Amino acid sequence: MQITDNPLMMEMQRLRGEVAPSQGLETQVTQQVNNTSGADFSALLSQALGTVTELQSNSAQLATRLEMGDSRVTLSDTVIAREKASVAFEATVQVRNKFVEAYKEIMSMPV
Repeated sequence: MQITDNPLMMEMQRLRGEVAPSQGLETQVTQQVNNTSGADFSALLSQALGTVTELQSNSAQLATRLEMGDSRVTLSDTVIAREKASVAFEATVQVRNKFVEAYKEIMSMPV
């Protein structure tokens, strides 16, 4: 599975393509709010977190099997699984950081 096969990355690329860069911020927000045909945000977030958890679990299982001497598991498979889990986790942390930053910015706006 390549990084582009990651559901979180595919969703981010899809969302990036939906909004043209020449549109104003107000138009972008209105378009996103009125987009009822899209998936529920909380469902997308839950799915992305589930994928990260699954990658981390798979990585841990491969590492355990390699340590136990399972001949069907190679070191390269284990390292690749660990890196996939690491990249997915780092992407999740960056998304969380952006949400916290946006929340702080919204909360500091005068009413």
